[in-house]
Amino acid sequence: MRTIAEFEAAARERLDPAHYDYFAGGAQDEITLAENESAFRKLRLLPRVLRGSDKRDLSVELLGTSSSMPILIAPTAFHRLAHADGELATARAAARAGTIMVVSMAATTAIEDVAAAAREVAPDPGLWFQLYLQPDLEFTEAIVRRAEAAGVKAFVVTVDSPVLGRRERDDRNDFHDLPPGFAVENLRNIGENRSGGNASHVRDIVMSAGLNWDHIAWLRGKTKLPVLIKGVLHAEDARLAVHHGIAGIFVSNHGGRQLDTAPATIDVLPGIATAVGGAIPVLVDGGIRRGTDVVKALALGADAVAVGRPIVWGLAAGGREGVTQVLELLREDFDQALALCGGRHPADLTPDQVRR
Repeated sequence: MRTIAEFEAAARERLDPAHYDYFAGGAQDEITLAENESAFRKLRLLPRVLRGSDKRDLSVELLGTSSSMPILIAPTAFHRLAHADGELATARAAARAGTIMVVSMAATTAIEDVAAAAREVAPDPGLWFQLYLQPDLEFTEAIVRRAEAAGVKAFVVTVDSPVLGRRERDDRNDFHDLPPGFAVENLRNIGENRSGGNASHVRDIVMSAGLNWDHIAWLRGKTKLPVLIKGVLHAEDARLAVHHGIAGIFVSNHGGRQLDTAPATIDVLPGIATAVGGAIPVLVDGGIRRGTDVVKALALGADAVAVGRPIVWGLAAGGREGVTQVLELLREDFDQALALCGGRHPADLTPDQVRR
């Protein structure tokens, strides 16, 4: 397979239709979902020439975590629905590729097991942990401690989910809970153990519209690890993030799964990069399917990109090897596009190389 679209086609053949819809679908009319990809296609690249370098260095360092390329694995839930090895396969592939995996709090494999799988491949894997701050802060702190003990290097707090987006594919499929035998393992044995209750109980993730910057400050006071926020689309929120001491921003619309008709992430990226002014790293996800998409995002101000659905398609199509193939496909595609644009390093790309 030579394209992400081919991996998606293979995944669709192998997945339960309801599970394919869960991964592929977006909110309501899926306008944002579609525009995440189409917005990239509307952009044109303007190459530079005669910069004279045979070798390119794709590596980046983000908040103390090294990555062999500026392409990270975005947090996505329920990998065991895509493949029996689930997050274990994804973690091993990420470690092999030398990139950062942002492990979802809603993983179907416990963070300790994900970290152990990554360390089978690399002694110091780049694992970050995505967090939904829970209204029960004592419970949230227990999750933080668990992830820290597993060896994660940063927390990525999802802030675009005060309530769950309406996903009509899931409504039509009546898919609103994991099948028997699956669970959000990072929420098992937390809280109830603490109070002496049922140790086998797994809590549900709670969305809270009451979260605010004070909760982010609370988290920063509970961990020494970098705290990023994911789901920023407004430049003023980016400025506030810098003001509140956030370590980094994910420009994200949750893959079009939350607020439908929110803008494509690549369209708001330049304004957010300007607002941040280089004070903290800016990452972007949503609709990245080609190396040229990575080039466009970096040129417009991103320090790195993250991919979610392409990883799930690789996982469903071929387990660990499928994820590896997707990551290497994107790496090779990006390397070629970078060379064609006259770059030697991701930082060589500049906004004037993108035209609308």
